[in-house]
Amino acid sequence: MERYQNLSGESGIYAYEIDDKSIKVQFKDGTFYLYTYESAGESNIEKMKELAKAGRGLNGFVMDFVKNKYDSKSY
Repeated sequence: MERYQNLSGESGIYAYEIDDKSIKVQFKDGTFYLYTYESAGESNIEKMKELAKAGRGLNGFVMDFVKNKYDSKSY
């Protein structure tokens, strides 16, 4: 996993891992969420990838658009 830059300093996201059709997000509480094309939609996943790489805006996007659209959750 790659450490999320958190340029705003206020994100709840700690790290992420990008795959072709998915993104796995680790929150600071240690919880992992896997978002896939099937669960959250291709356009949402591609936007999440962009925000993850940019280091800003991913937490807000997750909360506003895909919060409960994850494929799986683990600890």
